[in-house]
Amino acid sequence: MKTSYFLILVLAVALVVLGVKCLDGNRQASTGGTDTITMNNDFYSGILTRASVRKYTSQEVTPGQVDSLLKAAMSAPTAVNKQPWQFVVVNERALLDSIASKFPNIHMAASAPLAVVVCGDLSLALEGEGEAYWIQDCSAATENMLLAAHSMGLGAVWCGIYPIADRVKALSDMLSLPENIIPLCVVPIGYPEGEVHPKDKFTSGKVHYNKF
Repeated sequence: MKTSYFLILVLAVALVVLGVKCLDGNRQASTGGTDTITMNNDFYSGILTRASVRKYTSQEVTPGQVDSLLKAAMSAPTAVNKQPWQFVVVNERALLDSIASKFPNIHMAASAPLAVVVCGDLSLALEGEGEAYWIQDCSAATENMLLAAHSMGLGAVWCGIYPIADRVKALSDMLSLPENIIPLCVVPIGYPEGEVHPKDKFTSGKVHYNKF
């Protein structure tokens, strides 16, 4: 009799513990489970570990990888779904070297197997004051591409062109861009040479709720 009572007591305690764990799991799921996301979600980890890569090995980036990068870029959000972007893939060695020598901030193109020039297409942009939204749209596409590259084991770096007029004109001339196509940035891409060290950029002092 005492043994049966003891077994019943143990079973009851086990059920209570299991119920608490299930409730906690449901609570994490409903609130986003911040700790679980931070530790276990590969995509979130990819965001935190992405870093600018400026040195590359000689290993080529395949056409399939390029397609995947561009598909990720074009999955970015855009104002009124205008998708005001164009992409120029540069994989000719001579042209990459010319870009590297012409633009000091893109010197790493000399070792990259390719670079993607992200451009705004003003013929697809909103009219009036909203025209400049193309900058945000193309920036979102660029970030998507950087994250996709990192997820594929590639390294990349965002090199600004727009709004510096001399850079815009020089690159437009090199790539024979029409007047309505504005180069926003150049993204050299390749396999990282050496270790990559991401920076922890989170600063709580830059977070404000409701008012500054």
